[in-house]
Amino acid sequence: MSMKGCSDHQIFDTKNVDVGQNVTLNCSRDHRWHSTNLFWIRLVSQSFPEVLGSTISHNSPTIKKTHHITTKQEPGTFVLHINRAQLSDTAVYYCIKVRECKMTFLKGTFLRVKGPDPGITGVTQDFLSNPVHPGAPVTLQCSVLSNSENRTCTEDHSVYWYRAKPDESHPSLIYSQGNNSNYCEWSPEAPSKQKCVYSFSRNVTCSDTGTYYCAVATCGEILFGNGAKLDIEVVHHWDVQKTNTVLTLLCVALSITAASLQTNTETTREEQQIQQYRRGLSTHPCGAPVFSVIGG
Repeated sequence: MSMKGCSDHQIFDTKNVDVGQNVTLNCSRDHRWHSTNLFWIRLVSQSFPEVLGSTISHNSPTIKKTHHITTKQEPGTFVLHINRAQLSDTAVYYCIKVRECKMTFLKGTFLRVKGPDPGITGVTQDFLSNPVHPGAPVTLQCSVLSNSENRTCTEDHSVYWYRAKPDESHPSLIYSQGNNSNYCEWSPEAPSKQKCVYSFSRNVTCSDTGTYYCAVATCGEILFGNGAKLDIEVVHHWDVQKTNTVLTLLCVALSITAASLQTNTETTREEQQIQQYRRGLSTHPCGAPVFSVIGG
């Protein structure tokens, strides 16, 4: 006696397409499945799963269209069609079978939508001499290396500068520049290789401490540099205040000492007058006091 069973074959593959290309994903469907539903969902990093369409297993003219994405039944399959794929369509797409509260992943496809190749091979930044003093001019530079042999995109570069600070959760955009703020040179060893340098200068303040990143945007892609850390050397106000406090206390101490010396001098003079007055009483034959002006 032999027994035959059926199982759901799980498939996962990768598909690379260019921007603007039409994409069709198929998920096998058996019309004999009863009380069964099929779903196409999309998973994007750091986002909740998105349901793109659903249908029942048996034959039904179910069609759902969301923007440029359409799901529909075709003979023996449940189809997901993307019209003119966009860069944002890069994601993992799953076909899911749900029957009696049991979920089965039938097929998964990682779809990568590629834009025109900008030919950029690297983005680097020059290190800064640290630390710098407030008010000093600082120049940030970003070098973009490219290879014209691989480039299929003629779009110019746009460069953005971001600053990341330890007390901030997200980097902040501080400057943007177009393609006109740079100079480019070709490598004498390899004529197809080019280096473009973007830069901007500013006089720094105490609040400019942080790590600066350049970001190069072109042809639907964005590439970040390795970052340059800027430290500001600051004369702390509390040091000056502490010094002033010490000087003030020293002056007060000197004033008290001078006053004490003057008081002691005046006390000595008074004691001398009393002693001379007593001597006068004791030597006068009639016992009458003799008054005289000391120092007079």
